[in-house]
Amino acid sequence: MSSSPTPRRRPRSASLTANPVATVALVVVALVAIAVALAPVLSPYGSNEQDLAHIFEGPSAAHWLGTDSLGRDVLSRLLWGGQPTLLGVLAAVVAFVVAGVVLGVLAGTIGGWVDALVSAVADILMSLPGVVLILAILAIFNQDLAPAMIALGLLGSGSLVRVVRAAVLAVRSELFVSAAIVSGLRPGRIMARHILPTVVSPVIIQASLFAGAALAVQSGLGFLSLGVHPPEPTWGGMVGEAAANLAKAPWLLTVSGGIITLVSLGFALIGDGLRDADAARRRGGEVAAPRTVAAPAAPAAATAAAADAASPGATGAVLEVRDLVIAFGGRPPREVVRGVSFEVRAGEVLGLVGESGSGKTVTTLAALGLLPPGAAVTSGRIVLAGADVTGADDAAFRGIRGRRVGLISQEPMVALDPLFTVGSQLGDVLRHATDLDRRQRRARALELLAQVHLPEPAAVLRKYPHELSGGMAQRVAIALALAGDPELLVADEPTTALDVTVQAGILDLLRELQAARGLAVLFVTHDLAVVADICDRVVVMENGEIVESGSVDELFARPREAYTRELLASTPNLVSTT
Repeated sequence: MSSSPTPRRRPRSASLTANPVATVALVVVALVAIAVALAPVLSPYGSNEQDLAHIFEGPSAAHWLGTDSLGRDVLSRLLWGGQPTLLGVLAAVVAFVVAGVVLGVLAGTIGGWVDALVSAVADILMSLPGVVLILAILAIFNQDLAPAMIALGLLGSGSLVRVVRAAVLAVRSELFVSAAIVSGLRPGRIMARHILPTVVSPVIIQASLFAGAALAVQSGLGFLSLGVHPPEPTWGGMVGEAAANLAKAPWLLTVSGGIITLVSLGFALIGDGLRDADAARRRGGEVAAPRTVAAPAAPAAATAAAADAASPGATGAVLEVRDLVIAFGGRPPREVVRGVSFEVRAGEVLGLVGESGSGKTVTTLAALGLLPPGAAVTSGRIVLAGADVTGADDAAFRGIRGRRVGLISQEPMVALDPLFTVGSQLGDVLRHATDLDRRQRRARALELLAQVHLPEPAAVLRKYPHELSGGMAQRVAIALALAGDPELLVADEPTTALDVTVQAGILDLLRELQAARGLAVLFVTHDLAVVADICDRVVVMENGEIVESGSVDELFARPREAYTRELLASTPNLVSTT
């Protein structure tokens, strides 16, 4: 179905390792974390082991970083003190990520009142006085730093909620998600395979940047002797001790403050490197041609036009639409489709024709249960593959999509998920639509690619979408639509994004597959030349209503309505041949 222009993504070689500074930062932070975790093994002394005969000593062979006011080894205290410090940072980051991802995904996926509620919660979290709350939590939990750091993560998660929500909304509008829905994949599978992978990159970036902020907050609390349980060391507590003895041993502040600065800077550089790598990957992705949005037209005076479709329940009808009315929310609701009736019979190709804004795309979306938020069927009836699906939810469509009906979309490069190979995506649909085992699914995938006349099917299975030409990608999309052996094929402008030569090849393929399988095809298009080439009957829509319908030969030879004659006159291929 049509949608607004969206940047394409594809796998790229850009990664954190392409940024040497960020790579060094990652190595340094990893080494510090490993050293802290191995403190029982690496520490030359106990964290509180005193030697009062050697206080405020400088670095030496016995004490690599010197000793403090009680003769305790500074290196050992740094190693031991890093454990509660980094564990506190980890607790804050985990709370930040869990709350941000869960709420962001819920808001972006469910929408409606859930989206409004989550957005309100995010706004509240971002407006709360964090310092006051953390101090209150420390007082309530007897200076236990863990609850305070978890609270810090929850308070900071409001910004991540917005980032994740935006990422989910963006990918949900991608055509490959609609294609996955029509293929019959379960919502959980679509979320795990197609939506969550796009969220991972921004979440990691935000988490690395937040980790630096969490370390700074925890160190500040330790410096103020909050959340500290002497004599057990923390990095912030060691900074406080060093500040108290600055005149006697200035190097202590350099050591304790230096490790905090080093790790905080490391987190920031890692976040910057990940952000730059993600930006490079996005810039390097293919940019798809703009797609036209079928904007709802304003209600107009009814144009008298009788539909030539058979009565409801006619034998052999795979799709029946009767007196359909679709409205978008508002006060009052705005009707964009009014009184539409037609049917697609078994073994025929029906063309649904009209300009942008005619309502053809919205009608097709309703038949597939893919109406956008705010749109609803207010009256009428839709029977798809023998089941009344008027107002049905995704659960009701689950046994129909992919098995009884398949979708071929307008732009093949957008209909395929750029993160997965052709074989992976075909295998996913076959896993849902058939009972084949893994080996049989591969054989079936090869068979489908051969049926759509792709050379070297085994090689195509291993390719990513960006490695395919437009024509090859459309043939893969056709194979995906046929994977469940459907009775009805919905082809939404399947040749618009292709050049004339490739377009002819795709139309020949569709005719061949339709004849061989006895498929019913609903061909949605604005191009009457394509209708003349492939369709048996045609339904013409204008301003949300059917203005004329009939057989292709009759309509092209004797169009009754002025709008139909205008469409015919505006089609160069037809004008040149008449």
